[in-house]
Amino acid sequence: MQQRPSLRLKPGEERRLRAGHLWVFSNEVDTASTPLRAFAPGEQAVLLDARGKALGSVYVNPNSLICARLVSRDPQVALDRSTLTHRLQIAAALRERLFPEPWYRLIHGEADGLPGLVIDRFGETCVVQPNTAGMEHQVEAVAAALERVVGPRHILVRADSPVREREGLEPWTGWLGGEGPEALEVREGGLAYEVPARDGQKTGWYFDQRANRARLAAYAAGQRVLDAYSYAGGFAVAAAAAGAQEVVAVERSAAACDRIAANAERNGVGDRVAVVEADAGEYLAAARLEGERFDVAVLDPPAFIKRRRDRKAGERGYRSVNEAALRLLGRDGVLLSCSCSAHLAEERLAGILLAAGRHLDRSVRILERGGAPPDHPVHPAIPETDYLKALLVRSVIASSLP
Repeated sequence: MQQRPSLRLKPGEERRLRAGHLWVFSNEVDTASTPLRAFAPGEQAVLLDARGKALGSVYVNPNSLICARLVSRDPQVALDRSTLTHRLQIAAALRERLFPEPWYRLIHGEADGLPGLVIDRFGETCVVQPNTAGMEHQVEAVAAALERVVGPRHILVRADSPVREREGLEPWTGWLGGEGPEALEVREGGLAYEVPARDGQKTGWYFDQRANRARLAAYAAGQRVLDAYSYAGGFAVAAAAAGAQEVVAVERSAAACDRIAANAERNGVGDRVAVVEADAGEYLAAARLEGERFDVAVLDPPAFIKRRRDRKAGERGYRSVNEAALRLLGRDGVLLSCSCSAHLAEERLAGILLAAGRHLDRSVRILERGGAPPDHPVHPAIPETDYLKALLVRSVIASSLP
């Protein structure tokens, strides 16, 4: 085995890691004995406590606040094709047990033992997101491991996530081993969608909302539904397929609107899905002035809180859009309010909904709590992996329910 350098922690800084966490922050490193600048971005190392005892193997990036991520608690284990194959086998075994068809998140970063790596599976195509310098170095090894474990026909690398900026990485996308399709097929809940392969949001589809789309179906039948941040029409088409009388899907680009309409037609509900090209916030405000009313509304906005320092402004954003959506509900309506901001706790989202309801003289009651499905496992020592919150609430006028 190739000799790897050591990265030493300051006294006491190993406690969080011993408790189960996988991250090392730059201010926890003893830079006098192991200077971070001595490491190349993505270089592998053996992590030591202040006394020199090995804590495991890591990969390092001196340019990032999270300067090292734990690969194994065995210092002899390196991040290589063998380790990647083994972790992929463990992850695939769970997904194959849970899902009858190969449309799911295959690797969910730290929670699947591969920090900085996301892989989504779209039938015979796998989309790989290397979000850290350590995983950037392993792209070819990841592809080889995928070939061995699931044997996809196509592998697309979407190395264009904004989080890569914190690692000092440039964005890029590309197919490995031959060009793949322009569009990816998604099958979910008996429905079929298409999304763009290279320029869709995230990896192309939000597999994390699978359970919440299914949950919404029970409330959509016979109702007028608003899907305010529709993307490819996931919630809109699912609601229409569940028997919604009418669905209004809002997206701000013409290409996205065309995609929603095509997905609605593909599933035989095009006559009940009206697509509006508009900014969601602007649409909510205009719809109020025009006297629009809905029975059910869905809000799945982008993360308003990307970093802790954005919390106050982000909470104002969540308050604004949720209050605007509640204004559009009839006397007895249902709102599915989602947040993918890791720094917004579920209880805080509930508080925002309560305050918005009180301001509008409406009573809000939580009917169901949702989150990501089990192909997005949560690492209990890393709260950031429990990022998705979804509260399904009933909103009635306060004179009916105090």
